[in-house]
Amino acid sequence: MEAIVLYPSPAIGHLIALVELGKLILTSKPSLSVHILMTTAPYNAGDTGSYIAGVSAATPSITFHHLPPISLPPELLTASAHLETLMFEVLRINKPVVAQALRDISQNHTVHGFFMDFFCASIINEFSSDSELKNIPTYVFITSGAGFLASFLYLPTLNKTVEKSFKDLNNSLLYIPGTPPIPASDMPKPILDRNDKAYDYFLESTTYYPKSNGIVVNTYVALEPRAVKAITGGLCVPDSPTPPIYCIGPLITAKEREGTYFECLKWLDLQPKQSVVFLSFGSLGLFSAEQLMEIAVGLERSGRRFLWVVRSPPPEKNQNHLWTLPEPDLESLLPQGFLDRTKDRGLVVKNWIPQVEVLNHDSVGGFVTHCGWNSVLESVCAGVPMVAWPLYAEQRFNRVILSEEMKIALPISESGDDGFLSADEVEKRVTELMTSSENDHSVWKNALLMKDQARAALSAGGSSRVALTKLTELWKSD
Repeated sequence: MEAIVLYPSPAIGHLIALVELGKLILTSKPSLSVHILMTTAPYNAGDTGSYIAGVSAATPSITFHHLPPISLPPELLTASAHLETLMFEVLRINKPVVAQALRDISQNHTVHGFFMDFFCASIINEFSSDSELKNIPTYVFITSGAGFLASFLYLPTLNKTVEKSFKDLNNSLLYIPGTPPIPASDMPKPILDRNDKAYDYFLESTTYYPKSNGIVVNTYVALEPRAVKAITGGLCVPDSPTPPIYCIGPLITAKEREGTYFECLKWLDLQPKQSVVFLSFGSLGLFSAEQLMEIAVGLERSGRRFLWVVRSPPPEKNQNHLWTLPEPDLESLLPQGFLDRTKDRGLVVKNWIPQVEVLNHDSVGGFVTHCGWNSVLESVCAGVPMVAWPLYAEQRFNRVILSEEMKIALPISESGDDGFLSADEVEKRVTELMTSSENDHSVWKNALLMKDQARAALSAGGSSRVALTKLTELWKSD
């Protein structure tokens, strides 16, 4: 039997993106079996159980292999450790287990490709030294965009040419091929301090990208033409060849729970067209109680209709990454009387919402987002302009790309280094975003243009379909 093997990092957003890649490849090669190697992390990486069950039921040719749980030293599970550092440690310990799982699959399958999340790239070293694995093509999958890939391919060059940590460069600009000038402080959070273990892990990982057989990116050429051109032109890896780049996106989930029509969608059915601003911040996007209050005040002052997903604040003294959040108590978290005063124009939903369906609803006219790439693509495909409010990972970098390069988002201006946002800023940006269509604002027009271009990229003969065909045609049946 013919197969491909996918290896996501232990984070729900990264898993979803790789599963969607597997589904996409199956549309071109339906005879393949898809094997996904699942890492069980000793920290909160998002609940995957119901998602995996749904995929397994809907797509029998996708099989999930749950690898043995990983333990980490207690001193690593502290509030000061980046989640990315923990992830890299888990993936490092996991290398021999993953290699053995791949050998086992290879006993009964012809494996045409091993697709690894970009966090996992250092496992490429295992392939070069293993006689059973070295003939299996390796592909790095970038769950973010081409601009992000350009910055990481260029990171070894920045490491040589920039002596200080990015966090110590204040607002100095970094010039990365294919991207607008990036404020140093807007580089991905885990690499801001070159003395941090996470920086070393990322730097090492990026050196393996060019050693792969190809890099698959969840984007499409028309969304990021400058970045794609810089990468394919070799500008981001000046010292060695750049492998083939396959822009096969946008990959997003379809309806998240078939057969269910949620109360929030029924509420949206009653709202005027493009009148609702939607606020949601990803599976790991959390705010303090004080920040939730400011958001509520800003929304109320704006006078705009809103749909807002609220989660409980994280523990004040989070000593590890093992916590589970309680159900949010909206009455205590939001201003007194807020829910009653806004009940005719607002809806607050606890914890989760069917985001793809919400963004594609006619009543939604704007999206306040944390700039996670899955959410960005979902908004792009729906033609909904954004307010960019980054919280973690590479999201500040994405904000620059969205607002300066693509011009489909309004950037949030935080107060101070802690990223706190005042009610005034919330009110200002929500109002500006929701009047963009009325005033023929460029972010609204650009969002609609990007939607059309996304559809074209995925259509027969479109750039993403052509890239997928080039990739799968490399795998000749025995």
